[in-house]
Amino acid sequence: MSDGAVLRLRDAAIGFGARTLWSGLDLDVAAGEFIAVLGANGAGKTTLIKAILGLHRLASGHLEVCGSPPHRGSDLIGYIPQERRLAPPAPVRSRELVGLGIDGQRFGPGWPRRGWSGRDRFGRDRRRRVDAVLRAVGAQALADVPVHLLSGGEQQRVRIAQALATDPRLLLCDEPLLSLDLNHQRAVVELIDQRRHASGTAVLFVTHEINPVLPYVDRVLYLADGGFRVGTVEDVLTSTSLSALYGSRVEVIRTEGRILVAGMPEPSEATT
Repeated sequence: MSDGAVLRLRDAAIGFGARTLWSGLDLDVAAGEFIAVLGANGAGKTTLIKAILGLHRLASGHLEVCGSPPHRGSDLIGYIPQERRLAPPAPVRSRELVGLGIDGQRFGPGWPRRGWSGRDRFGRDRRRRVDAVLRAVGAQALADVPVHLLSGGEQQRVRIAQALATDPRLLLCDEPLLSLDLNHQRAVVELIDQRRHASGTAVLFVTHEINPVLPYVDRVLYLADGGFRVGTVEDVLTSTSLSALYGSRVEVIRTEGRILVAGMPEPSEATT
């Protein structure tokens, strides 16, 4: 793509069977841009992430990642899933979890990537690469700690390292702040913001809560009731904009640097 867009959607629609969640989305995401994806349960936020990962087909329209159609396991994409505790019976060390990001098993069981020699995968070069990405997220001291012994915030820090292991152009974050306290939320968002500034990585950040990411967001994609709004926080998160999107009165209140949204109708179905 000559204009340098990392992610491009044209007239894109997402749905399941005969049900369309939203349609007609045009979106270009530039290198280093931080976009928050907001909306109620069932609006299609996680399904959009799956489409970009190559795990769900668009109902219609066109999607490109760095000029090519999406495909499962792409090195161009880093993925941070929803926060969930990792527990035994398979005690994996942080170093090994990050290594799965290099070996192509980030999204489930996989296979070694073509072009990797035995020395790359199991020798000093691979170890240095894992250590470097753990160091970049401030988790080097956790390298040999079993992941199930880490706190929720520490586990998310290691997941970020795993997502960055292939030096991706696009970082997809699917509710990475769930179940984290405010301090850990702040630490996770700051790590992601540092990455996008240092390496020009574009960020698509799905969240129910705008306030932890508010200081960092360039634009908002708000999905609701079969429609969407794209623009700056000041343009999208207003009473007028969201009321028009939902078709009923929604109040957006700004107080002490925070945004509160009241009056959103509940979705009729809970499809993400």
